[in-house]
Amino acid sequence: MEEFFNRQSLFWKDKTILYHLLISVVLLIASLFLNYYARSYVNKNTWDVASDLLLDNLPVFNVAFLFFQGAFIFVLILIGISLFYPKHIPFILESTAVFFFVRSFFMIMTHLSAPSVEYYNYMHQEHHIKEILFTMSSGNDLFFSAHTGYPFLLAFIFWQSKKLRYFFLACSVTGAIVVILGHLHYSIDVFSAFFIAYGIFIISKNLFKKEYNLISLES
Repeated sequence: MEEFFNRQSLFWKDKTILYHLLISVVLLIASLFLNYYARSYVNKNTWDVASDLLLDNLPVFNVAFLFFQGAFIFVLILIGISLFYPKHIPFILESTAVFFFVRSFFMIMTHLSAPSVEYYNYMHQEHHIKEILFTMSSGNDLFFSAHTGYPFLLAFIFWQSKKLRYFFLACSVTGAIVVILGHLHYSIDVFSAFFIAYGIFIISKNLFKKEYNLISLES
């Protein structure tokens, strides 16, 4: 506990870090606005459901708890981890912003409808967390899978910590399995997410070098 408070004290007293934090928050808010408008565009311009090698041969499983509540719990855990490693926060937020910027661009380029519209409608009606999560995802914002890509991105951000690295990698693989079994994403949305997330990490690492260097100062 003493280590936790020492980290907080050093973080919040550093004006340079707070400046980078402010920039990261602004970028994140901008990316969320872009994500909202991209999602609105996609919802108005969806096409037909496409065939898929895996989904065509797999039954639909009820993965609603893992998809909704699991994502909510994941965010809470991430907040806790970030508070314990406060110098990671600016780079996490900026990488997240880049993630949303890139995903918003890809979303408006692909107009396929969700593979299992009925299942999305079922989850939309049955789960109380839907109001929060459906502001971020409507079911038609498919490419690429955030449940797969975002934890994979975080694994690289926390690569120096073996435990956190494997935790986020496990979350990424779990997310991939969940959205495939629930027919919530096409296979290409899932498998491409690993490559795109790594690319986002490299882009963020080069765009925000000072914020990334803070990570190496915090073990």
